Amino acid sequence: MPQVLEFKLPDLGEGLTEAEIVRWLVAVGDVVAVDQPVVEVETAKAMVEVPCPYGGVVTARFGEEGKELPVGAPLLTVAVGSTEPLGDAGGDASGNVLVGYGTGGAVAPRRRRVRVAAEPAAVVAAAAPAAVQAPALAPAPARAPRSAQVPAADSLSAGLGPIPVISPLVRRLAREHAVDLRALTGSGPDGLILRSDVEHAIRAPEAASAGEAVPTGAQQVGDGQAVRVPLRGVRGAVAEKLSRSRREIPDATCWVDADATELMATRAAMNAVGGPKISVLALLARICTAALARFPELNSTVDLAAREIVRLPSVHLGFAAQTERGLVVPVVRDAHGRSTESLSEEFGRLTEAARTGALTPAELTGGTFTLNNYGVFGVDGSTPIINHPEAAMLGVGRIMEKPWVRSGELAVRQVVQLSLTFDHRVCDGGTAGGFLRYVADCVEQPAVLMRGV
Repeated sequence: MPQVLEFKLPDLGEGLTEAEIVRWLVAVGDVVAVDQPVVEVETAKAMVEVPCPYGGVVTARFGEEGKELPVGAPLLTVAVGSTEPLGDAGGDASGNVLVGYGTGGAVAPRRRRVRVAAEPAAVVAAAAPAAVQAPALAPAPARAPRSAQVPAADSLSAGLGPIPVISPLVRRLAREHAVDLRALTGSGPDGLILRSDVEHAIRAPEAASAGEAVPTGAQQVGDGQAVRVPLRGVRGAVAEKLSRSRREIPDATCWVDADATELMATRAAMNAVGGPKISVLALLARICTAALARFPELNSTVDLAAREIVRLPSVHLGFAAQTERGLVVPVVRDAHGRSTESLSEEFGRLTEAARTGALTPAELTGGTFTLNNYGVFGVDGSTPIINHPEAAMLGVGRIMEKPWVRSGELAVRQVVQLSLTFDHRVCDGGTAGGFLRYVADCVEQPAVLMRGV
């Protein structure tokens, strides 16, 4: 006799307690394999495809796309057929550990033959044969010319199984532009749908006429001019964190202009010898870690319950990155112990992961100090809001040629504005000014760093 097992939204780790259903990857009646992704959810930290620990036929789904579910709420039920007693639910779990959480059971065979009877639901009988070898992946569509769209009839014949898409961001892009992924044939390996395929479909006349793209969940109100955008997912998490920072942290900001000409020349000299390129961000990060070693007050947090300032032993350096999902702050672990080359490599890796939506919750949490290079947006200065519960953030404006007085004469130099926002509880203005002055000195004379090496 088959048993109907309930799969609940698992603990996604990092203190996250809820997630929003972005897209169902299976429908009622679909046959799913152990560890097959069944739903795409967005947490406050990352977009995650949730795999199902059971193999069988989906008999029910709980929640529509766009709905938020708490951890532990039912996601779906699966009819599992077996010749032997199934025991408790944990015995059927895959046991694999996924992004920040586990499926929670002892290790079981990853693939096994699943017997599916006509009961308990009629939809089960319609969707699955009496005995089904659970597939590891959805049937891969045949390779087709780049971005080719198949006729509607073909999409129907392709079935309603999971769609192979290279990343959740591509799914989101398609959803926001009303592009039916089932109507696309991917140009990637084994028919994988790439971002370029979706972008091509968006540009196509027939796709453009499908409807106007609006933010997910947005609703027009009143006379049709105002649009309400729900504060959910990453946007909701950012809103809450910024508001909490303003509520709880008595911050202050100081800034200074610095001549970055020598810093840029140093970077050019480093890159002239070959090897991976050193980024400006990596050089600034190296300066930050050296400054934090001199002023550890700024690498701390405030424990209000204990009424203590907690100085942290390691520098986990966050950096602001603007992505299609919004502002995210990946964290470079143990930045204080890394070389400039290592910092540059890690910044590159995390930036690429942020761009593709592949950052894990662990890579987005645990920062102790944030470096915000808003100069990439073409602005000279800003007053950063501290990334709660950190104690400070260094903002960097654009580096551009400006008139600068040097040795009593006017010269054209590459100038940057540096801005430090700090928690006034952890230090006074003298310490903050000392930190910022040291950073500026290193920017103007990178050789200053050699004193601490």
